[in-house]
Parts: sequence; structure tokens; C-alpha cells
Amino acid sequence: MKAIVYTQNGLPIDDPKALVEMELAMPEPGPHDVVVEVRAVSVNPVDTKIRLGVAVTEPRVLGWDASGVVQSVGDSVTLFAPGDEVFYAGSLIRPGSNSQFQAVDERIVGKKPRTLGFAEAAALPLTSITAWELLFDRLRVPEGGGAGKSLLVIGAAGGVGSILIQLARQLTQLRVVATASRSETRQWCLDLGAHAVVDHANPLAEELKAAGIGEVDLVASLTQTPQHYAQIIESLKPQGRIGVIDDMPTLDVMPLKTKCLSLHWEMMFTRSRFETPDMAEQGRLLAEVAALVDAGRVRTTVGEHFGTIDAANLRRAHAFVESGKARGKVVLAGF
Repeated sequence: MKAIVYTQNGLPIDDPKALVEMELAMPEPGPHDVVVEVRAVSVNPVDTKIRLGVAVTEPRVLGWDASGVVQSVGDSVTLFAPGDEVFYAGSLIRPGSNSQFQAVDERIVGKKPRTLGFAEAAALPLTSITAWELLFDRLRVPEGGGAGKSLLVIGAAGGVGSILIQLARQLTQLRVVATASRSETRQWCLDLGAHAVVDHANPLAEELKAAGIGEVDLVASLTQTPQHYAQIIESLKPQGRIGVIDDMPTLDVMPLKTKCLSLHWEMMFTRSRFETPDMAEQGRLLAEVAALVDAGRVRTTVGEHFGTIDAANLRRAHAFVESGKARGKVVLAGF
């Protein structure tokens, strides 16, 4: 089968060898696996981070967002059958989705929203799981709850922020405040349902005060957390909560003490990496997201379509994600 791989880490994305096409063997399903014919993928920051930073001794297939059609199933599979249209994010410890076929554990797979094409569906899995777990599992907002409280979403126009705004508006009573620094990303956040947008290029506490918001109850910091860390603490009410998904070279938690703030990491690959007892929660929440999409309550977050799934287009997509200027998700479809 055709696959796009990297064989050497650390190469700049404008190097043609950073991502190359290769023929690989077809995957064989394990007992709980479905083998999916991949129809579309999207690119996430994790793809670029691994390509740059993780050394390999053999070709590695990247890609942690896909939609496609089930071709075969393992002996113990009960949730899917050949012909089912599905979407999923996969696992960090298995080959990724930038290949014509992929084996993935059925517990982290959902049936594709009926109302979306494959490209539109491929934009959703990783960010939906991340946003859902961050909002409900880490920040502990009850579904339908949050009345009288506010959520600040830093970097809200990116992939996770684009779905987090929608989930918070549709499934909670939180006041959602987004951050964006450009006119087009500001409007993007408002169109997705943010109650207000402030500029993260300026001190957040000052921006919130100028907007008449003041301190917030919850913060979802999705990018540039080290840069905003002091401002996040200043912007939170006492006993507030911080949810973080990006990397921090160091972490000093002592500034959280005075306000009795709590910090919560979200890593959507934890369940699949450790095969936790609640691993099937990811399949369940993807089913809920699909139902919200089909009901017209949540929309796809495709920002750019970069054409077919090949090495050249994936290199372009990686470069765009690395630029930090992506709005929503970058998708590719078809081999």
C-alpha cells in the first residue's frame, strides 16, 4: 500500500526528504482492530513535533486524524463491520493515518457523521476528543452546567479551540471568551459562538478588563502557555482552574498557591497509549460529537483543503501548521 513516511527526524519541511512516499505492507488486524481504507486525513501540531523531534530506525507513518471505510475487522470486534464509514484519531504507539490502510482499535473509533464528507469529518477527531476531555474531564464542567461562570480559551482559532468553543456553547452555560490576534481569526471565533474575543498579543488581564469581563473562572490554554502563564494566573478568580495541552519547558506551580488555583493536563493519547479501562470513552464521545454534527449543533472546523494525500501536499500542510497561522484544521483527501 502507498504511505507517506519520514525516515530521518529534524529535517526542515522544505527539504523534499522530510516526508517521502513509500510502499508498505498491508496492516493485519489484531483481535480488537478494524482495518480502515483511509479516505481523508488532517494535520495537527503533533505531526510536526514528532517529525522534527523523534528519531526513527525505520520509516514511520505520521497522522492522527482520519476518516474512511472499514475493510476488515479482528476476531473480537463487535462495534463495526466492513463497509462502515468511520472517523478516529488513532494511537501514538501505532502507525499513523497517512497511508492507504490503517489498523486501529475499535474502542477509539466512531461512526462518521452522516451529514459530512470524508474531508470534513477528518478535521474533527483529535480536536474533538481533546476539547471534550479538557472541558468535562479536566476542568470538570458538568454537561448543562457552568451557569454564571466564564471560560477563557487561549488560541481559540486553532483546531482544538474551534471545537472547544462549540462544545462549550452547545453543552454548557459557560460564558465563552476567546483569544485571537487577527481580524479573520477574531471573526472565526465569533462565528463559532464565542461571546467575546480579546487579543492575546496584549496582556490578557488588561484585555479582559477593557472588555468588561474582569477575572474568569476557567482557562483553557491551547498554545504559547509559557508566554501567557503569568497573565493566566492574574486573569483567574481565586480557586479557578487551568487546563493545558501544550508543552512547557519548565513549570513553577508556586504562583498558583495564593489564589488556590489548580492545573490540569490534557493529553488525548493517554487512554490509547496505556489502554486504560475507560479507553472506550473516546469512541463514545466521538459518537456524541457525530450526533451533534448531524443535528446541526456543531460544524466541521476545516479551514484549508490541501488536496490529495501525497508527500508534497503533506509537506505543505506541515509547513502551514508550523507557521502558527492555521485557522481551524488543514485536511487532505484521496490517494
